Amino acid sequence: MAGPRWDERYSTDDYLFGTEPAAFVARYAGELAARSNVLAVADGEGRNSVFLAEHGMHVTAMDASTVGVDKARRLATDRGVDVDFRVSDIDDWAWEPERYDAVVAVFIQFLDPDRRAEVFGGFVRTLRPGGRLLLHGYRPEQVDYATGGPPDRSFMYTEELLRDAFAELRIDVLRSYDTEIVEGSGHVGMSALIDLVATKPID
Repeated sequence: MAGPRWDERYSTDDYLFGTEPAAFVARYAGELAARSNVLAVADGEGRNSVFLAEHGMHVTAMDASTVGVDKARRLATDRGVDVDFRVSDIDDWAWEPERYDAVVAVFIQFLDPDRRAEVFGGFVRTLRPGGRLLLHGYRPEQVDYATGGPPDRSFMYTEELLRDAFAELRIDVLRSYDTEIVEGSGHVGMSALIDLVATKPID
């Protein structure tokens, strides 16, 4: 269970990764239709789910940390938006078939390869036909930068890994790049990133 470890990390007055969305979410939120039903996975303190709600989405946000979800609720209240926050370990989440118009997953790199495969399968299952997956994370080179994420390359993503994992989807964007990021105190410095935007076929 990841909850207690993240409860400790989130037990600060400030927001560990800031209150603004990841640049990836801000860049690609426009790919989602207005009033889409969106699932924000392992959403932490709410920076991404609240941003999506501010842009007219109906958002369900899950995270294993009670402390993180409490801070996310405060952020939503401060911003004047409604988000359906749920406390749940990702391993216990019920991936309801064809439930959501979009799944947004940002830096969920606490999963070993076996668990990751199960969760990625859940993403595909819970998307409706025509639904979009927005996935953002680190590449293996991130371990050398040591500016965020676990010190284990097997937890990171490559383009080949994501193409294989989401072979059922149409790949719309798959981009690897290095850039400087400043996201609270948790993500600061040059980072090896990868973006995926994919669509579940209608037929």
